[in-house]
Amino acid sequence: MKKYISILLLLVSFHVLSQEKITITYNNLTKKEVILALEKKTNYKFYFIDSWLDDSKISGAFKAVSIDEIIKNIVSGTSLNYYIQNEKVIITKGNLLRKSLYDEKEMNTNTKEIYNPIYIEENSNNSNDVISIGKESLQSQQKEYKVSGTIKNNETGKPIEGLVILERSKNISTTTNKDGFFNIKLPYGQNTIETQLLGYATTLKKLVVFGEGALNFTISEESEMLNELIITTKKENNIKEVIAGITQINIEDIKNIPQVLGERDILKVATTLPGIKSAGEGAEGVNVRGGKVDQNLFLLDESVMYNPAHFLGLFSAINPFTTNDLKVYKGNIPAEYGGRISSVFDISTKDASTEEFKGEVSLGVVTSNVSLEIPIVKNKSGLLLGFRSTYSNWILKSLNDKSLNNSSASFYDVIAKYNHTFDENNSLRITGYHSNDNFRIASDTTNTYGNTLASINWSHKFNDKNHGNLILSSSNYSFNINFESEGNNNFDLKYTIDEIGAKLKMRYSHSKQHTFDYGISSKLYNVAPGSLNPTDQNSIVTPLSIDQEKGLESALFVSDIFEVNKKLSLNLGVRYSVYLGLGEATQRFYPENSPLTDATLQSTQKYGNNEVYQTYQGFEYRLSGRYFLNPELSLKASFNKTFQFIHRLSNNTSASPTDAWKLSDVNIKPQEAIQASLGIFKNFDVNEYELSLEGYYKDYQNMLDYKVGANFLLNERIETQVLQGPGKSYGIEFLAKKNVGKLNGWLGYSYSRSFIQLDSPFNEDRINNGEFFPTNFDKPHDVNLIVNYKLTKRFSLSSNFTYQTGRPITYPTGKYIFEGTEYVLYSDRNKFRIPDYYRLDVGLNIEGNHKVKKFAHSFWNISIYNVLGRNNPFAVFFVTENGNVKAYQSSIFATPIPTITYNFKF
Repeated sequence: MKKYISILLLLVSFHVLSQEKITITYNNLTKKEVILALEKKTNYKFYFIDSWLDDSKISGAFKAVSIDEIIKNIVSGTSLNYYIQNEKVIITKGNLLRKSLYDEKEMNTNTKEIYNPIYIEENSNNSNDVISIGKESLQSQQKEYKVSGTIKNNETGKPIEGLVILERSKNISTTTNKDGFFNIKLPYGQNTIETQLLGYATTLKKLVVFGEGALNFTISEESEMLNELIITTKKENNIKEVIAGITQINIEDIKNIPQVLGERDILKVATTLPGIKSAGEGAEGVNVRGGKVDQNLFLLDESVMYNPAHFLGLFSAINPFTTNDLKVYKGNIPAEYGGRISSVFDISTKDASTEEFKGEVSLGVVTSNVSLEIPIVKNKSGLLLGFRSTYSNWILKSLNDKSLNNSSASFYDVIAKYNHTFDENNSLRITGYHSNDNFRIASDTTNTYGNTLASINWSHKFNDKNHGNLILSSSNYSFNINFESEGNNNFDLKYTIDEIGAKLKMRYSHSKQHTFDYGISSKLYNVAPGSLNPTDQNSIVTPLSIDQEKGLESALFVSDIFEVNKKLSLNLGVRYSVYLGLGEATQRFYPENSPLTDATLQSTQKYGNNEVYQTYQGFEYRLSGRYFLNPELSLKASFNKTFQFIHRLSNNTSASPTDAWKLSDVNIKPQEAIQASLGIFKNFDVNEYELSLEGYYKDYQNMLDYKVGANFLLNERIETQVLQGPGKSYGIEFLAKKNVGKLNGWLGYSYSRSFIQLDSPFNEDRINNGEFFPTNFDKPHDVNLIVNYKLTKRFSLSSNFTYQTGRPITYPTGKYIFEGTEYVLYSDRNKFRIPDYYRLDVGLNIEGNHKVKKFAHSFWNISIYNVLGRNNPFAVFFVTENGNVKAYQSSIFATPIPTITYNFKF
């Protein structure tokens, strides 16, 4: 055997030494042109596939060199390999041709399998094609290589998020991010990967992996209509996701759920999930895990939305037709987000199709909605337009309150988004949004409020390991109160808050074990707390304007997704936040250990433009982990600290569109929160069933509440109207879901408590004797059952049942006479509760026929909201009539509300 090897090596050496010496110069030629020139100049014959050689130009100058050196120049920077035998040059796609099974160079590589030339096309979409990845090298000792790329929708060209990429036989998997990008490590040699995502055809790709390389391809949507209702598109996200307390809702998956007046509302659906509640029917805002309404950060394409509600809280201000999905972070908030201490609602809009014109229209009893997707440059850019509006005020006339019969209310919102893909490494998204609400609850007062948002998001991929986003955003929220009567006190009151922000966030895929997210963000607040002006020359109202407020909030953040081993993964993050109170401003100072009142005011000090009058700063840590007990069972835990430098001022039991926002200053401190959570998550029967049980505890500092009789509008001394103190909330959340089959839906239950303590040495600043008492939004029990039953492929029945404990309220318990005047005596704050809330909704959903070739797909929804006619109280109030105190309750919908909505998509 040794003799055979020696003779073989001698022959090979003789062949190399006897190779023809070549002199050649070429400039700015394609690879194929160089090869043809070599064939003409020498006796060598090349064997290759034309499509392997791209059109890029190369140059070279060689004098008396071997053919080997010239070919190295030709294939440099490509995945091509080559083999020279006699006067034949065989070019291969990635793989090496072996001289012998016992090539000396290969003895230390455990004699890898010999491959024949594989004539294939890279980036093919044919599942039967074999795709080579990378370039084989005898010097490489690696057993596995990284394969990365981008996967897009075949019809729209948009990247696909949440796509599972699986090598089933080797138990290796990953998912794509929001840019459709993925990274997966595959062993050397033959692999078969499979893609899985609800709504998309399963795709198989046969790969031969020789080294690191790129794989980009497209997949098609399923042509058959789905039979099931799924909350999230990621089948195993509930057990695999490292971040604890995250919920994702896809807008396409909620169209069958009965909603008030047939309006598809993603935020209302969010409140059916454990840990997310609303103060009541018609209340603006949500309470997450015992937090206040202002402690939630609402982001629409990275712009802050200060009021996410329309129509007195009955509808959300998020257009369902232009929305892609919603991620709610209610446990561990990623380090890139800051400024709120309870949750983040990250709402992303769709990317417009770059292939074909598309649209969706909805005609309802109260609202109509239209969205259009318009290709601008084929396969590169598109424009998304959405418009939604009311066209009737009849709803207010049906409310169980005669004083509202002459009232009116209307709203509209418009959104536009432009998305442009320049190349594989650069893309741009620009979003603009405006909403407006106008309502008149009393015949002499008109209220108007609205949001205006804009954002620019530039995404750039530096290389396979690094990519980032530069985001510029602008947010504006304002309200206006116009009072007109027959008297001479007509006025116009205005309030505005502006926010301008910038964020640079980067991702570095260091290795399979570590993925780093890091960046910097900053936002500038400008608040006009209010101005009052007479509306005509006869008005006796004195003009008044409260000094503006300005603040700068900045942060540095970094986090590491650390895969410790196959069972344990961690998300470790830290954020350093700095808040600067800026002038022009007037700050008031009071003696220590004294109540903040007009009588105790010690001094005032004025600060110039952009002069810093107060600084707050600190570290926020965001720690979360997931441990697999088995492939379908995991434990998750989190521990995080957050700061909030802006406060919403309200002395109502629920948020109002005329509530004002206040920046932290020398007297009002930032809110702080620490939250710990622990949960167990289980899937059954190949993810058909999901169960989860999660508990949490939150500790607050500097929670804001109001003094009795507080007045916030046009008050330049807000600090005299509020109190701050510690708080706590805790709870347990249970969720059971059935994802597929004719019968599907979910059952959610949460038990949660929320308390605040307002203690002080001074009686006027002490509430309930300084003890912890329930907050206005403390509702211990919350149950939601969502059921959808598929009768046929076109017909389905759906229902929604919800139950909540009545929220706390303060009742009058007696009356007394002081100096000849009669006063009402009230109980401890929030000692009693209004009646419990429950409601049942039912709906019939009718899909259009499923013909592939037709202009539009139609969908009918016929539903009854509050089918039991439950008179759920929204508020309880007390009126003194003829010396007697009488209790009244107001309800939003006290009777069943039927509705029919027609939708069609083209």
